[in-house]
Amino acid sequence: MKHLAAYLLLGLGGNTSPSAKDIKGVLESVGVDADDDRLEKLLSELNGKDISELIAEGSTKLASVPSGGGGGGAGPAAAATGGAPQEEEKKEEAKEEEKEESDEDMGFGLFD
Repeated sequence: MKHLAAYLLLGLGGNTSPSAKDIKGVLESVGVDADDDRLEKLLSELNGKDISELIAEGSTKLASVPSGGGGGGAGPAAAATGGAPQEEEKKEEAKEEEKEESDEDMGFGLFD
């Protein structure tokens, strides 16, 4: 991927047919080592091809690939109950949370 990125950067800079030396120069300028095998494979694949045409061709191929989902299903319906039991549960949960918070403070902090 890094080799292709360097190839594309050189193309944007006006070098329509970058050599292995050009690509290595770009990669070395940012402290990245080039893999000679991958670099040679990339150059052999792109030899004699116009990168703009390849990008356009790839874009049309990607346009035909289905993406996205069918959407999520509906969530389960809530049970119809009276309001009083729910309020009691909320009060109990609030008391439990307060108790848990006081247990967590043991007189020292994480970064003390």
